[in-house]
Amino acid sequence: MIDGATRLVGLLGAPVAESLSPRMQNAAFAARGLDWAYVPLEVEPTRLAHAVAGLVAMGVAGANVTIPHKQAIVELCDEADGDSVNTLVIRDGRVQGFNTDRAIVAGIASKRVCLIGDGGAAKALLPELSGDVRIFSRKTEWPPDGTGADLIVNATPVRDELLVEPRGDQNVVDLAYNADGRPTALVAAARDAGCELIVDGLEALVRQGAASFELWTGVSAPVEVMRAAVGLPA
Repeated sequence: MIDGATRLVGLLGAPVAESLSPRMQNAAFAARGLDWAYVPLEVEPTRLAHAVAGLVAMGVAGANVTIPHKQAIVELCDEADGDSVNTLVIRDGRVQGFNTDRAIVAGIASKRVCLIGDGGAAKALLPELSGDVRIFSRKTEWPPDGTGADLIVNATPVRDELLVEPRGDQNVVDLAYNADGRPTALVAAARDAGCELIVDGLEALVRQGAASFELWTGVSAPVEVMRAAVGLPA
């Protein structure tokens, strides 16, 4: 039950209707006994500045930021962690921007990376990727070429088209996911190829979401609860 004491967190993006973040974060708040609520907020690019000002005016605790706002939101922050932000923390009227997307690929060693996409999601991962990173996008170099790469990363919303064929000796990270749990084309191909390390979009969602939860609340994230909320095994 939301009342006047409930702390609010939002999700700024377009579209947000299929996002599993509200289900995941609200389960996490409940598990930690916090009177907090997470709500999706559909915001078009032309209204982003008004939306952020509204969050500050209403005393909202923070927000996640998703497509297409991760880069544009930076200039609306009082402080920002790099040039791509996916998490806002609002305290004393100030907006702090953080990049918890880095947690998705933290600890994954690589010598050469095939990074698909050049938007906010891709730029958020770059500081944490090791080795030689080759970026592919429809605006620059296309189609993607995974030759010689030991890590393939899909940082686009593409789910049903196989943009590059993975091999069994490659690791795969896919930020895209289907809300019903079906594997994306890339994840399905990686499983068929026998790739040892596969981080699918649901696992990616939990990794960055747990880091965001801790920034907002100062409390350790109930990761297993969050995993269960999006349909992942414990």
